[in-house]
Amino acid sequence: MQLIKISAVSYLNTFPFVFGLKESGLLQNFSLELDVPSVCAEKLKNDRVDIALVPAGALPEMGKFHYISDFCIGAVGAVKTVLLLSKVPLEQIKHIYLDFDSRTSVELVKVLAKKHWHINPQWENLMPGQTGSLQDVESLVAIGDKTFELRPHFPFVYDLAEAWISFSGLPFVFAVWISRKRLPDSVLVQFTRSLAYGISHKQECIEYFRDKLPGCGDCLDYLENNISYEFDDRKKEGLDLFLKSIYFLAG
Repeated sequence: MQLIKISAVSYLNTFPFVFGLKESGLLQNFSLELDVPSVCAEKLKNDRVDIALVPAGALPEMGKFHYISDFCIGAVGAVKTVLLLSKVPLEQIKHIYLDFDSRTSVELVKVLAKKHWHINPQWENLMPGQTGSLQDVESLVAIGDKTFELRPHFPFVYDLAEAWISFSGLPFVFAVWISRKRLPDSVLVQFTRSLAYGISHKQECIEYFRDKLPGCGDCLDYLENNISYEFDDRKKEGLDLFLKSIYFLAG
């Protein structure tokens, strides 16, 4: 069988997926690359990988693609690691710096600013790797493991998943597993079973990645209670509304 190339996100919330792919023994003949979300999307778009965990905000640029798994990175409440961090309350925000790592958080904060918070800040794009050095800016969108370190420096913290749920009444989907070409059913079955193995073995996953865990306190509690992995009908409805919101915002 031809080698299957996979790109996954290198954050704590994806560790169960990575653990399942590496340790379940269910998927054979594959290579796994760990990247920030924006790079996952770029690799799949340029056909450098066969499967990727792609940020929801990048889906409109993917062209034709296939959802290949019943799992995702989602939230049904506060997610903790996709945040608007600010020195001032929402109504006083004038500038927001945007994390390079994920198109989804950038699109989401713009939808929330216009439709939910009714603010009109000036947006400032950050360069790759620049987020961690911006502890003194007025307001900042940050994602991933670096939020655990940044959060204490900002008195006002707005969880973007929690805000979306308040606005829409629906869960939020941050990233989904997709391919741009049809893959054999046998591969997809084993791929999904590998992901399911990782999700059902979160404690073992935490032990496996012990040396790579961020300073998040109880990492197992985060995986159990802040990340929702099932790509169910409610999440699909939330994802569809988000993609429509991006379209109308752009128009």
